[in-house]
Amino acid sequence: MADTDPDELERRIARTRAELAQTVDAIADRVSPKRVAERTVADVKTRAGLLASQVGDALGLAPRPVEPGSDPDRVWDEEPDLGPVLIGVGAVLVLGAAWVLWRRRRRR
Repeated sequence: MADTDPDELERRIARTRAELAQTVDAIADRVSPKRVAERTVADVKTRAGLLASQVGDALGLAPRPVEPGSDPDRVWDEEPDLGPVLIGVGAVLVLGAAWVLWRRRRRR
């Protein structure tokens, strides 16, 4: 008769409602535009940091450890000449954008 005890049924219903409310709140939090934007920004920052370290490795530049209170703009051991690298990256971006536009126009 424990399954049909009204008090036990009410407790189970209340517990199920509370669990359902938590689940709905978690889903709403996960899909909220603000949370999605925060996760996207964190992901972009992580990827940008990895890209910067890979570019630094490719150029033979080694970041020095940053100590508390030091100037964060002085992370690199030496002042690299990034002009040619930036010009190359810009050229690749321009060519990529031109290629995408060319492909879109061909589809029409």
